[in-house]
Amino acid sequence: MKHITSQFSLVVSLLCFSLCGKAQSSHEREESIPYGDFDKWMVRVIDESLIIGGRSKCLYEVAPADTVRGDIPYKSSSESPWRTSNVMARVSGVTKCSVSVFPEPRDSGYCVRLETLLDSCKVFGLFNIKVLVPGTIYMGQMMEPIRDTKNPQSKLNAGVPFTKRPKAVVLDYKFTTPGTDHRIKSTGFSRQREVPGRDSCELYVILQKRWEDAEGNVYAKRVGTLVRRFYENTPEWINNYHADILYGDITSRPEYRSYMRLIPEEESLYCVNSRGESVPIHEVGWAGPDETPTHLVFRASSSCGEVYVGTVGNKFYLDNIRLSYDQPTTPEP
Repeated sequence: MKHITSQFSLVVSLLCFSLCGKAQSSHEREESIPYGDFDKWMVRVIDESLIIGGRSKCLYEVAPADTVRGDIPYKSSSESPWRTSNVMARVSGVTKCSVSVFPEPRDSGYCVRLETLLDSCKVFGLFNIKVLVPGTIYMGQMMEPIRDTKNPQSKLNAGVPFTKRPKAVVLDYKFTTPGTDHRIKSTGFSRQREVPGRDSCELYVILQKRWEDAEGNVYAKRVGTLVRRFYENTPEWINNYHADILYGDITSRPEYRSYMRLIPEEESLYCVNSRGESVPIHEVGWAGPDETPTHLVFRASSSCGEVYVGTVGNKFYLDNIRLSYDQPTTPEP
């Protein structure tokens, strides 16, 4: 979850200063994900503090349609599993917002646009800094308002309860990028510089089997894995893109890439345990190929890789996200 982490760090620090898809088989059935058509949005209208300009920002959430005014912390909707990297921070009484996820008109409704951009914070006569942030949507919760830079992953409750075994994720997408062979790194606290390598957008889906010990520590085994990175411009919509979820230990499979690995301790996701505490999820191994998960982690981002590094202008559009399952065969009479 590096890019969600960077979004947390961004709003606080500002205050302180490819594998191919395939067609669906006729033996599969699809189930929609709630609000995965992105036709309904909540708009949060928040005025930033006067000391940083007092601008009015619109923060968009994939949730029942509504407009909420004021610097009110967002409580995730019970109807929608989605959260965005649009976030509000409040440090020492100063309110700052970051916005990189937007509703985008498509046909008679909307899709979601995730955009990598430079977010700025300026106080006249003191500082004028810019930080690179990607647009990200994910399943889970964020603990708003963000109040400090300590342990940013702990501000997330990553993933949602889930006990099914889908065969694939199916969606519509397009991706536009400047396509440069270098990226930029902009942290706001050092000079902006170029970093070699092409940026990509990313679809990241994992299924975990989690458990909690008597001390409240949470552990997980990886049940299913789907990670796709897209590097090339696809300015026209690719509809019904079908991406398989791989089950069990996939390290010896030809589809395996290093970025599909188990999550290392230093990058651990966090969740809220049964005591109401935010704790790291220790991913300790691969589950057997027939294991049933307990949680689904779903993330899509306009950039991937190192925090504060990416290509400004990347735009990742998504629509009609659903899950595909094997269709039970009917015995012949």
